[in-house]
Amino acid sequence: MSSLNRRQVLQGAAAFGAATVLNSTSSSGAEPLADGAATPVKRKGNIKQSVSRWCYQKIALDDLCKAGVEIGLVGIDLLGADEWDVPPRYGLKCTMGYVDAGTIPKAFNRLENHASLEAALRKNVPVAVKAGVPNVITFSGNRNGMLDWEGARNTIIGLKRVKSIIEDNGVTLCLELLNSKVNHSDYMADHTNWGVTVMGEVGSKNIKLLYDIYHMQIMEGDMIATIQANHEYIGHFHTGGVPGRHELDDTQEINWVGVMKGIVATGYQGYVAHEFVPTRDPLTSLRQAVDLCDV
Repeated sequence: MSSLNRRQVLQGAAAFGAATVLNSTSSSGAEPLADGAATPVKRKGNIKQSVSRWCYQKIALDDLCKAGVEIGLVGIDLLGADEWDVPPRYGLKCTMGYVDAGTIPKAFNRLENHASLEAALRKNVPVAVKAGVPNVITFSGNRNGMLDWEGARNTIIGLKRVKSIIEDNGVTLCLELLNSKVNHSDYMADHTNWGVTVMGEVGSKNIKLLYDIYHMQIMEGDMIATIQANHEYIGHFHTGGVPGRHELDDTQEINWVGVMKGIVATGYQGYVAHEFVPTRDPLTSLRQAVDLCDV
């Protein structure tokens, strides 16, 4: 997959034939706000940080929002429509929402999925806009024996099909890059180059990649150079310590300060959402990660 390029996708498509075209918060002493949230920690603002909901399922969403405000987060990531109204109560955003735009194993890399994906986006994206959700998530799908060029070609066709829905509503649809080595065996969008090839052909400022730093460290490393070379195609970031997807600390191999500075150098204005599973007190670990990435 690392050698896939635009020429291969287009040549492969031609070869395929005309038919295929058819619970505890920090004791910072912050004064509580009227709604029970706390005064935010003043962050530098170079990296707008969020947190993925699923990593903190034992904490009520309202409590996670209150803690997030105190820590200095700007939002909560990966919420369904039934939760989109919660973060704004605390001055936060849902920084990435689910809109039923496929699943990890079944999404845009198969033509037969495109009609249902379009229908879901047509229905749910306007609702996300009304709720103030700036980004929504999708996936490539698994290979299941499909060649990478064919899946790339299909994904390009599918994303072009929904392009006007996304652009007209002013949201960003992010296709997530995931590792197929440890967590998501057979997932197709498992290298940056595959995703960039697709995004270059789709050609939309509103359809980009979700660059998960944890996943891409496992698959390819060389993150700072890769991010900087391809930043125009990246619309969102996730974090997670390697190995294990745990705390961002000195047990991990990623230089988080260096990566964050590399992101800042690109002029990136989007969100970086923490998506690690804490092994210690969850909110203490989250605060430490936010402190570390506040470059």
